[in-house]
Amino acid sequence: MIPDPLFLNKVIAAVLTAALIAMTAGLVTGWIYSPTDLSQNVYIIEVAESEEAVADAPEEPAGPEPITALLASADVAAGEKLAQRACGACHSFDQGGANKTGPAMWDVVNRAKGSVDGYRYSDAMGGFDGVWGYEELNGFIADPKGYMPGTKMSYRGLRKVEDRANMVAYLRTLSASPAALP
Repeated sequence: MIPDPLFLNKVIAAVLTAALIAMTAGLVTGWIYSPTDLSQNVYIIEVAESEEAVADAPEEPAGPEPITALLASADVAAGEKLAQRACGACHSFDQGGANKTGPAMWDVVNRAKGSVDGYRYSDAMGGFDGVWGYEELNGFIADPKGYMPGTKMSYRGLRKVEDRANMVAYLRTLSASPAALP
């Protein structure tokens, strides 16, 4: 038995016909039913704004969860592993270590932002004043681009507060005289 030589043509014609019917139905439905936006709500709910209600409303967190309470019990060894795995390709952690894609991390806690000699920072980092305290490092490690828009650091950030505390505790140890815990 010879297969129907027009079988493939029939299948393609059926698919095209179904698509044409669906498109036509959409156009006709659009002509018949054309919704318009209301100029005002039909049912208006009046709510009295009181200062008490505004004062009782919870504030939105300004940044990531604070890590200062976690630093005393943070796992430095876990922070070192995490830093080597997540940051080691771009940063060196040794005393006198060379700058890589990112600046060297030795003595980073309480160091002025954008101050490593010989490293060319982004305009965003160069214009960012202050020092790398515990919570500043926490904010930057959590979301570099959110903390400092325009930074050239392409890392997405660490979401877990425990991981950030471990990493900052490790970064604290990278100094001849580590900064005091808060």
